[in-house]
This record gives sequence, structure tokens and C-alpha cells, in this order.
Amino acid sequence: MNAGGGRDKQAWRAEILERRHAVPAAVRELEAAALARTAATFAAREWVCAYVPVGDEPGSVAMLDALRDGGARVLLPVTGPLGPLTWAEYLGTDRLRRARYGLLEPDGAALPDALALAEVILVPALAVDRRGVRLGRGAGYYDRSLPAARPDVRLVAVVRDDELVECLPEEPHDLRMGWALTPNGGLRQLVQNGN
Repeated sequence: MNAGGGRDKQAWRAEILERRHAVPAAVRELEAAALARTAATFAAREWVCAYVPVGDEPGSVAMLDALRDGGARVLLPVTGPLGPLTWAEYLGTDRLRRARYGLLEPDGAALPDALALAEVILVPALAVDRRGVRLGRGAGYYDRSLPAARPDVRLVAVVRDDELVECLPEEPHDLRMGWALTPNGGLRQLVQNGN
């Protein structure tokens, strides 16, 4: 994809969602396997916050299982009213339940101050730019939640390779990511220079 070119966030969202919908299932499966292999490198971390990819989002539950198999404790968001997310531990696919917006979430109790435990947070994104500006779906759950993370946390936007772009529109409340995780490019550090 090209630089922002004056497009607003809604235009970016529409374009990316259309592109994602056109990706063949076989390609999504290969990309999900690649993301799981790279996510396994985070397994040495004690606590990792992640999410369950749904629909056309990159990744799969295999990413979560790779983290757990490597010894990480994985926390997943629990949706509630608009506000900061709460988090509960992922204990396997048989312990996931249907939630709002077609999401899956853990069936266990929420952990207080969970984000303060995490060394790595895998953040769903529609796109991220090389400055770390993330484009989400627009509800603001992560923008309201991430300020509770510890200062040295590694914020990682998970996107398809063509969703790592040069420049996205940014608003004052947007929190920048330090890293991008893509299927073929793996983990890439993003430049955060205030531009």
C-alpha cells in the first residue's frame, strides 16, 4: 500500500478490510502458521497479552498455543462496556467462549492489573506505519487500555505484510507501537521519532 495520500482513517479501513476479505483461505493459513512460528520467540517472556484472531484478521489460535507451549502465560482481552479492556488467562481452546462482536475470550476470572504484568502485548491492527502509528477498527479499546501497561512493554502490532505502510493518519490519542509482526517479514522494530 502507498503512503496516506490524504486518506482518512475510514478510507484506510475500508481498503484494508476489502483486501483482507480477498485473501484466499490457503494464504491466510500459511500466514497464520508463519505468525505462530515467530510468536513462539516471545515464549521466553513470562506474561504476554495477545488476542484471538477472528474473521480475516491475520493469525490463529496456533499463535496463542505456540506462546503457551514455550512457557509463556498468555492473557486475552475480555470485552465489556466501552472502556479499558479487562484480561483473563488463556488456558486452551476448550476454555474459550463466544463474546461480543463475534470475538472469543477466556472463560476464567479477569486478572487485576493484567497489563502491568505483560512484557509483550500483541495488538490487533488493520495497519501500522513505520513510525509506529497503528490503525485499529475505531472503537478505541486498545487506546484506552494500553496506558496501563508498564513503561518497558514491547507493543507489537500484528498485520499482514502489505499492511506495514509508510504513513497513516494520526490523532493525538493514538498510542504508537514499537514493533510490527508480519507473516513474511517477522518481527520488525518501528522508528519512533515523533514525525
